[in-house]
Amino acid sequence: MVLQQDPKKIGRTDISDLDADPVVVWQHKHYGKSLLIAAWLFPMCVAGLGWGDWWGGLVYAGIMRACFVQQATFCVNSLAHWLGEQPFDDRRTPRDHFITAIVTLGEGYHNFHHEFPSDYRNAISWYQYDPTKWLIFLLSKTTLAYDLKRFRHNEIEKGRLQQQQKALDARRATLDWGVPLSRLPVLSWDEFQFRSTSGKGALVAIAGIIHDVTDFIAEHPGGRALIKGWIGKDATAVFNGGVYMHSNAAHNLLCTMRVGVLRGGQEVEVWKEERETYVKDKIGQLITNVRPLVATADAA
Repeated sequence: MVLQQDPKKIGRTDISDLDADPVVVWQHKHYGKSLLIAAWLFPMCVAGLGWGDWWGGLVYAGIMRACFVQQATFCVNSLAHWLGEQPFDDRRTPRDHFITAIVTLGEGYHNFHHEFPSDYRNAISWYQYDPTKWLIFLLSKTTLAYDLKRFRHNEIEKGRLQQQQKALDARRATLDWGVPLSRLPVLSWDEFQFRSTSGKGALVAIAGIIHDVTDFIAEHPGGRALIKGWIGKDATAVFNGGVYMHSNAAHNLLCTMRVGVLRGGQEVEVWKEERETYVKDKIGQLITNVRPLVATADAA
């Protein structure tokens, strides 16, 4: 507003439509004189000619009003980058907040504006304070405004969802989910049983994963004897089914007790199931092929 900016540091854009508008060109050419007349002289004349308060019109309706409006406007470049949330993108500083919207007369949903600048709206929810959006929408009903631009709803929701997922991931990182399977040692069944009987922890195998339940024995809702009975054994069927169908909380807690992976634990069971299916299919094919021969022999 005060100093001439370096044109090399100013962003470039196509303003050929504004350059072709005679009203905009006239306003740009006579901006200084228009500012003095409209912002200071006009309110001073209204108050002076209306009720004789020339100084009041100049100071309150002119200078102080301009100062207040400028401070409120420039909160878009300060308060809107400091107060509030970032529901669409957090790689930059713009934020959304109701207080900023009140101070700046509707420009408080700055995160949305920076992420989707081609959208004519600043706030997309009906309850959010955005009088400029409401005015433009009403003008579109009278043809004074037309071809209103809206960013695709699908892309807006993707940005919102990505931010929610990022927040969830940040919260997830603060919780203990147990040692990742890729970092656990692989033990054979014999090694698992040896460690269980040699006092190196109360180890239980569940779903091919070895868990040390030493610190949980006293807390087990079913009592100490029940959990001790499965030390050194595969408790998959008991844990995942039967009478005691353990809750999601139990599964989450179990993950924090992982100490190893059982070699061939899950893979062997899958292989056995596939092998049994293969054998049954072969026996079925053999019976199908033999029946005609038996029937022919009986007829002979």
